[in-house]
Amino acid sequence: MTTQRPRTDDPTRPRTVTVDGARVACWESGPRDAEPVLLLHGYPADHRCWRHQVPPLSDRYRVITPDLLGWGASERPLHLSFDYDTEVARLGRLLDALELDAVNLAGHDYGGFLSLGFAETRPGRVRRLAILNSRAQGTFTRRWYAVFSLVSLVGRTPALHRPATRLPYAALHRRAFAPLVRAGHLEPGVLDGYVDWMATAEGRRWLLHYFGDYRTPPRPELRRRLRDLTCPTAVVWGRADPYLSPAIATELAATVPGAELTLLDDAGHWVMDERPDAVTAALGRLLERPTSNG
Repeated sequence: MTTQRPRTDDPTRPRTVTVDGARVACWESGPRDAEPVLLLHGYPADHRCWRHQVPPLSDRYRVITPDLLGWGASERPLHLSFDYDTEVARLGRLLDALELDAVNLAGHDYGGFLSLGFAETRPGRVRRLAILNSRAQGTFTRRWYAVFSLVSLVGRTPALHRPATRLPYAALHRRAFAPLVRAGHLEPGVLDGYVDWMATAEGRRWLLHYFGDYRTPPRPELRRRLRDLTCPTAVVWGRADPYLSPAIATELAATVPGAELTLLDDAGHWVMDERPDAVTAALGRLLERPTSNG
């Protein structure tokens, strides 16, 4: 006779925790007593970017997918800072709120950028690490470096805020996602969740507030500390990413001790949508690897 392990709450309903006095929505699935896996989304997505990976991973693991503070269903506080060091430290406070000492950590895009900094500065809290199509230790391709630098400049220039809040951010992001939708990789309802909040005055104000704290140049300390990472690491990359060069991935894999590289020729930035099975398999291989503490 086998005993079924207790499951987490309904994965369609978020658990709310408080981080820095603000509300963070988290979705959980899988056995309550299983090893935790924390999946971090990137810009401008939310927890649903992992919708293909959560069901198979939750057969064996406790899978947690938060909407990072400011995104998706989480609160968008204008009084908090969103600079990189604060965001990395905030990730630790999210783990505290979830009552987790250490997790397997995977991050895409901005989530991967935060994950790398967190693994480097708080190694005891990361059992295994996966980085997927992220600026990580580098930055954007030339065109997108200029775009995000400009938006950051606008965000930290109060005189530009009023005209900037009139821009159609939701429509601009929908246009960027249109090829993914046409290819059948992204459901329109999921895209609505990613961008509809940007059509509100409150959402546009918060987006400018966020970019006022965001900086585009690489952070050299992240590159310097790559060789010090000791946790099992996976690098998963869609090679046809217009925003982030695969050279970031190959440098990560060549520098982080024992890192496994999965380069996917027929995928771009949204690798979890375009090659869901390959991404799930890469994460599964990572989670099978032994850690230094067993």
